[in-house]
Amino acid sequence: MKIIITLITFIFSIIFCLDLKKINSLDYWETLQKHPARIEWCEYNGFPIAKSEKILNHNIDSIAMVIRNLEGYPKVFKRVKTVKKIEPDVVHIVVDMPFPFDGRDYVIKYEIEKSKSKWIFSFSSTIHPMAFSLVNHVRLPNAAGVWFLNRLTENTTMVTYAWNGELLGNFPEMGLHKAWITQGNEVLEWLSNSLNKR
Repeated sequence: MKIIITLITFIFSIIFCLDLKKINSLDYWETLQKHPARIEWCEYNGFPIAKSEKILNHNIDSIAMVIRNLEGYPKVFKRVKTVKKIEPDVVHIVVDMPFPFDGRDYVIKYEIEKSKSKWIFSFSSTIHPMAFSLVNHVRLPNAAGVWFLNRLTENTTMVTYAWNGELLGNFPEMGLHKAWITQGNEVLEWLSNSLNKR
């Protein structure tokens, strides 16, 4: 039975996952904010994709170390409540939302690609029998995102974070642009603050 569940999960992940690794090649982004981080959005495969990018004065390897340490996210990204590793490349992430909105949670499978001057951490939603539904939380079944790190110099890196911006549940659609701007700024600010403390 475990083999059947694993097989179904694998097939679902391949067929239905939202892969954002090619979004940097898109040229129809709408700018929401230019400073301190550049935040844009576009529709991609029927989903609203938000993107935040900024140059950080940190080495690419030190930034990659923080991003790939998912279990450390609650100490870095203040809205992340818990991260539970289910398999080596599958995690269940629980995120707090501001009152009066329900929290969000998602189960993702991730992969890492790296070279000397570039590093990519991509993730997309998956189904796993050990990721139980939570009370007062909305499961994001289409969660997806990608981190692009591009080395500019030894101690400067262009950091781009893109994610599926749908929030579902009781979140009003008219508030999405503001939510993406907030999230785009927070994520890069919290990442930078974490690196400054090292």
